[in-house]
Amino acid sequence: METTEVLISSPIGVLAVLCAVAAFFFLLAQVSQAKLFNYIPPLLFIYATPVFLNNFDVIPSSSVIYTGLSQFALPVFIVLMLIKVNVPAVVRVMGKGVLVMLMGTAGVVVGGVIAYLAVHNWLSDDAWKGFGALAGSWIGGTANMLATKEMLGASEAQLGLAVIADNVIYIVWLPLLLMSRDFADKFNKWARVPEDRLQAMDAAADLHAEDDEAPTMPQYLYLAAVVFGVAAIGHAAAPSAADWIASTSPMLADVFSETTTRILLVTTLALILSATAASKLPNSTAIGTALVYIFVAGMGARASVAGLAEAPAFVFGAFIWIFIHGLFCVVGAWLFRVDVHSVAIASAANIGAAASAPIVAAHHRPNLVPASILMALLGYALGNYLAPLTGQLARIAAGQ
Repeated sequence: METTEVLISSPIGVLAVLCAVAAFFFLLAQVSQAKLFNYIPPLLFIYATPVFLNNFDVIPSSSVIYTGLSQFALPVFIVLMLIKVNVPAVVRVMGKGVLVMLMGTAGVVVGGVIAYLAVHNWLSDDAWKGFGALAGSWIGGTANMLATKEMLGASEAQLGLAVIADNVIYIVWLPLLLMSRDFADKFNKWARVPEDRLQAMDAAADLHAEDDEAPTMPQYLYLAAVVFGVAAIGHAAAPSAADWIASTSPMLADVFSETTTRILLVTTLALILSATAASKLPNSTAIGTALVYIFVAGMGARASVAGLAEAPAFVFGAFIWIFIHGLFCVVGAWLFRVDVHSVAIASAANIGAAASAPIVAAHHRPNLVPASILMALLGYALGNYLAPLTGQLARIAAGQ
């Protein structure tokens, strides 16, 4: 499609549209207080709207803005969201609940492979990349979905399928996690939960309090220096690192592309920084999340409605997948003798990430809301490593 055929073709105009779309749906959710947004997050609308704007020639399907988002915004929001990971704090509060979350994460990896084997005959040959992207969302969050999409080279159509499946499952899974509170006594008795676990968890939560201070101008400068510095290191080191991997292990050359290597380098450096004073810089998660939604809008702008024909089979596979994840969580609860509240929060931290974990925590035990956010950030830390692995394992298992 030629840029002259569309209504808005200038790069700054396209960027303005993407920002406006992302802002509009959050404003609509805030002003209307519509219950619809409790079950269908703004993410779906933010992705779908540019799909139609593109297909109706309002904005182009190709723009320097989209390329810039992939090359520059992606590593930036990865760093912004990962420097806040605080593993010791979440372990202190949630205890063995962290092990249940890791079991749920293992369920996402195993379930992704099994589900793909069950439905891949009805999907295109590159659908394993879409499954990898969805694994990114279900291990960590939207940022991991987008990072995995780039690492695996998934098409916009496959990302669209992952977004649809993610939201359909969310509509079903979130109410189940909320309803599980009503079965707390029976579940905890079945899981042989120690009588003092809840009291100990509450005590640890009360000791963990985050100071919420207004950011200062120098702090924003420090944050910019850290974020762009890490992104620059990733960009500079990735080509030589990818070449070294290809020369020493030719079989891994296709797996560790320059893009994959760059994202993994940035992820690792950001996690290292999370153990330093950089983790104290304020507002990094909020800024990173805002960039994520603009990035999602950019992905939608490149997609075609025709690419969504495989949605029924893809979503059916996602239902098989979520059942396996849930089974792993329940088994983990019994093995580690963990209460239903922690199990629900752990699953929400995987499947719904930082947007849903606090909702589930507030419903089950409000004092665990800060810990639920930390647990979701732990998922962010794992997602960029395990989600591409899930996609590759699905491909190998299917013999592709």
